[in-house]
Amino acid sequence: MQDHEEFLAGLKALAEAAFPKRCACCGRSFDSADQFLTETKGLRDGRTGLKQAIDDAEATIVEVYRNCPCGSTLMDFFTDRRDCSEAGCHRRTLFDKLIPHLESKNMTRADARQYLLRTLRGET
Repeated sequence: MQDHEEFLAGLKALAEAAFPKRCACCGRSFDSADQFLTETKGLRDGRTGLKQAIDDAEATIVEVYRNCPCGSTLMDFFTDRRDCSEAGCHRRTLFDKLIPHLESKNMTRADARQYLLRTLRGET
């Protein structure tokens, strides 16, 4: 379940307008990103199913490949919401410096990352 939650958190930029999404093979409908990610499975070969690409406007997108319960592979696009401004780059640099600091306090890298992300969102 934690993998699913992390996957959803990392893909919040999904354009909900892409739903409902329908499997061309079996006709199953996925009404939301959450349903799409919950009711489909990762690729059988153990790969993440994520692929970075560039769209026609030269913006970075992430292609997400998932398997429908019928076995058909489905794909959707997620946009990169990364802030490439000077302030955004500065925040990423600080974030990258804080991870090792928290690791030195006996936090795992994954826990340190989640802690920082929650802090940035104002969560307790």
